Amino acid sequence: MYNPKSKKAEEFISHEEILDTLAYADAHKCDEALIDEILAKAREFKGLSHREASVLLACEIPEKNQEVERLAKEIKEKFYGDRIVMFAPLYLSNYCVNGCLYCPYHAKNKHIPRKKLSQDDIRREVIALQDMGHKRLALEAGEDPVHNPLEYILESIRTIYDIKHKNGAIRRVNVNIAATTVENYRKLKEAGIGTYILFQETYHKESYERLHPTGPKSNYAYHTEAHDRAMEGGIDDVGLGVLFGLELYRYEFAGLLMHAEHLEATFGVGPHTISVPRVCPADDIDPTEFDNGISDEMFQKIVACIRVAVPYTGMIISTRESPKVREKVLQLGVSQISGGSRTSVGGYTEEEPEDESSAQFDLSDRRTLDEVVSWLMEMGFIPSFCTACYREGRTGDRFMSLCKSGQIHNCCLPNALMTLKEYLMDYASEETRKIGEELIQKQLANIPKDKVREVVEERLMKIQEGERDFRF
Repeated sequence: MYNPKSKKAEEFISHEEILDTLAYADAHKCDEALIDEILAKAREFKGLSHREASVLLACEIPEKNQEVERLAKEIKEKFYGDRIVMFAPLYLSNYCVNGCLYCPYHAKNKHIPRKKLSQDDIRREVIALQDMGHKRLALEAGEDPVHNPLEYILESIRTIYDIKHKNGAIRRVNVNIAATTVENYRKLKEAGIGTYILFQETYHKESYERLHPTGPKSNYAYHTEAHDRAMEGGIDDVGLGVLFGLELYRYEFAGLLMHAEHLEATFGVGPHTISVPRVCPADDIDPTEFDNGISDEMFQKIVACIRVAVPYTGMIISTRESPKVREKVLQLGVSQISGGSRTSVGGYTEEEPEDESSAQFDLSDRRTLDEVVSWLMEMGFIPSFCTACYREGRTGDRFMSLCKSGQIHNCCLPNALMTLKEYLMDYASEETRKIGEELIQKQLANIPKDKVREVVEERLMKIQEGERDFRF
């Protein structure tokens, strides 16, 4: 029985409901009248159901698919403007007791070097990230109660927040670690994390259990219900994601949106972010072994349909994807990207021989943060290092209410410009600084309130003179 308000994984992610949804989408993929009706609803900027969005994803009418893309761009611009939030992953440990078939950290992989950062190692890594200009990190660690207990994660978070180097500071730490208990989520909240991120990998229960043959992660229900426990523990910003390529993409798409609907129905607020990684090469992992890979074109359509279905949710793309693909999906709905990333433990301060890599996956975009920032600005985007909403308590339903009303724009553009100015002053190359200064002057005119614009201009001058960390 499908029930979006149920606390049971197999009821809010109902296999039968997904199959019915896919059959409905197949039956109506050329139904112009219904597709027009769905698009009209999407233009109200209130989102779509998993069934409505699945019809758009299945649609085979070229003109309607073009309309979906145009609408995705319009929604992206309405809610996020030209801002792109920057972050970097920080891998603490690749010790793991799980047997996930798609991940090189799986317990049976005996030739990947196992590493764990000490607190001194973390300091060196964080200083390297600060020296690039990063202000927001996503912590990553394998699941291992001996090597990576929660106490280690909490200590690492405290270490990160305590590090102040020159003008550098990490102002937001998001966490991507294994499913845990309400009590442990409460401890993460008390430690000051931003978003708790957990990828489902696949919503298809049978495939999930086959892909996770051993370890705590093999428990489908416990994993799928983790976001509920996180929110019960007080973490009101949670992030969803699937690993496209493990199962049929239309099934995953429907499951992902059903999960978002469940959080909205149960807690009154949907996911803060949705990530859309694809299976890619890694040590001991050949993506061709998974026969559900998707083309770049279909990947782009998925991003557009997610943006139309959940207009208020941030979308994340990592360096798994090439610059070409990242450029396309930035137009269609992505609002956060990583830059200058390393997916190995100690990767920001250590050079590893390729045959001894501890990386979780191969990077397709190996550009430096400065190169990514310059590239974004040349396309007219504003690279944002803002963490103000988290630090001002604008999270969960408070953030969503401001986003849905459009009031968040009164904060976001000013904060993006001020944090970009910090980056330009402290870390940018000369050419990047030149492009950025021109962009800031151009974007100041887009701040609608005269008083706010005057305050931003005053603060930009103060940043020029050496002051830091202004925010609305």
